[in-house]
Amino acid sequence: MKKINRPTVKQAEEAVKTLIAWAGDNPNREGLLETPKRVVNAYREFFSGYDIDPEKILGKTFEEIGDYEEMVLLKDMRMESHCEHHMVPFLGKAHIAYIPDKKVVGISKIARLLDVYAKRLQTQEVMTVQIANMIQKTLKPKGVAVLIDAKHQCMTTRGIHKINTSTITTSMCGLFKTDPRMEEKFLSMIKLNSGEC
Repeated sequence: MKKINRPTVKQAEEAVKTLIAWAGDNPNREGLLETPKRVVNAYREFFSGYDIDPEKILGKTFEEIGDYEEMVLLKDMRMESHCEHHMVPFLGKAHIAYIPDKKVVGISKIARLLDVYAKRLQTQEVMTVQIANMIQKTLKPKGVAVLIDAKHQCMTTRGIHKINTSTITTSMCGLFKTDPRMEEKFLSMIKLNSGEC
């Protein structure tokens, strides 16, 4: 990703003041005096994924896997991201699986990879593919499966206000794409077909 020249903290805080005034309130009233600083600090956390190289997260692998050849699945991982179209949150769960080929990675690294991509302005579709492609590129497993099920506040708190609607996206590589049994096994293990996702 191309690096950009970031505005200063002071410039970012001034931008928040402008938005408060645009919304119709006085950025200099007592209750809002600290808001620009709080918003900038929150954005630093929300979008911390821009400061981390996802490839480095998966850099350390383990080859002593004792001939393990079955699926490794992390399911029901909470996911928090922000829609790049409206800059409001979308929240849900991610399920990520891979079939090792001679090496594995610490399971916390998969969770961290999810967070790196989620903590950016995103579309759910692109993020799903980014996660799958990075695991495939770095670990070179026999297959990767990623499913994300999330509710978008751009649909639930504005616009059409469909509060119970969730969006499901998937990305399948390797055996999960070529062998329908593996895809079925993945979906069965996360219990998507029973509505427990």
